[in-house]
Amino acid sequence: MIRIKNIYYMLSYAFQILNEQGYKQVATEEFENVAELCSAILIKGISSQIKRGLGKEYVLHTESLSTIRGKIDISASIKEQSMLRKKLVCNFDEFSINAYMNRIIRTTMDVLIKSDISKGRKKQLRKLLIYFLEVEPLNCESINWKLQFNRNNQTYQMLISICYLILKGLLQTNTDGSTKLMDFLDEQRMYRLYEKFILEYYKKEHKELEVSASQIPWNTDDGYIEMLPVMQSDIILKKGKQTLIIDAKYYSHTTQKHYDVNTLHSGNLYQIFTYVKNLDTHNTGDVSGMLLYAKTDEIVLPNHTYSMSGNVISVKTLDLDCEFLDIKKQLDDISFSYFGTEDNYIFIV
Repeated sequence: MIRIKNIYYMLSYAFQILNEQGYKQVATEEFENVAELCSAILIKGISSQIKRGLGKEYVLHTESLSTIRGKIDISASIKEQSMLRKKLVCNFDEFSINAYMNRIIRTTMDVLIKSDISKGRKKQLRKLLIYFLEVEPLNCESINWKLQFNRNNQTYQMLISICYLILKGLLQTNTDGSTKLMDFLDEQRMYRLYEKFILEYYKKEHKELEVSASQIPWNTDDGYIEMLPVMQSDIILKKGKQTLIIDAKYYSHTTQKHYDVNTLHSGNLYQIFTYVKNLDTHNTGDVSGMLLYAKTDEIVLPNHTYSMSGNVISVKTLDLDCEFLDIKKQLDDISFSYFGTEDNYIFIV
C-alpha cells in the first residue's frame, strides 16, 4: 500500500518542477485517489505552460491550393484531378501549436473530462481546452511515448510523464468498450516512479555523495564481451571505496510461494549477485548489494542479509504507507548503515 500524499512527494523528487511555487497548493490538498492527484498536477502544469507559451513545431500539411506552396504532389494532383479546378496538391510545413506533445496533452484532457473525476476539475480542464482548439487529439492506443526532450521543450517533460501515468496507468476498459479512471497506478508504472524517486532522493538529500549514472562492465577473463547484455545501473553514489548496489523493486508480491514456502524472486537475486561480482573485480568484498522492495500487506516480508562468496547481499522493504518523514528516515538509514563514517559508493539500478 502507498498513501496518495506520498505519491505526490515521490513525483516531487522525480520532477523537481513540482517544488516550484505554482504547485504548493497541490501539496496541501487532500485527494481521494491518484486520478484526482494527477489531474490537479496536470491542470497546474498546463496553466503554467500556457503562460510560458505553448510549444510549436513545423507540421506537414497537404492541401489543394490555387498558388504553389512548398512541394507539388504530382500523383495526388492527378488522382484528385485538382488541375481541372485550377489547383495543385501541395505539401508544405507550417509552424503550428499542433505539435505532438500538445496533442498528447489535448488527448489526456479529453479523456479526463469524460472520466469520473470531480466536476470542479472538469470545469478547469474545459477552460484550458480553449487554448488547444487548433490541436488535434490522438488515438490513446497509438501514442509514441519515445520523445526527445531538450532545452526548448524541457518544461514538457513532467507534463508528458503525468499524461503517461494517466493514459497508461490509470485507465481501464469497461465491458462496453468505454474507459474509466482507476484510483491506483498499475505495478509497471509504479515501478518506474518508485525507481526514479529513490534515484532523485539520494541526488537531492545526500550532497556528500557524487551521483552519476553508469553501466557495470562484465568482468571477463579475456575481455571478450560480444553479445553480452548491458548491465545498466540507474545511479552511482560515490564516496570512497565501499560500494552498495541497490536494485529497487515494486511488486504486488515481494516473495514467491512454492509448496507453502516463501522464497525470494530467483531472477532478482541472480541479477543483484551478478552485478556485485562483476563490479568487485579484485574480490575485495568492498562491493555489497541490496534488493529494496516496496513494502506490501503480505504477512511474510523479506528482511535478510546474506554473505555470498565474500560479498554481502541484503534484501529489505521500504514502507510507503506511512508519513513521508518516516520514508525519508528509512532511506537515510540505508545510507548511514553502509556509509557510517567510512568511504562508500552506492549504485541504484
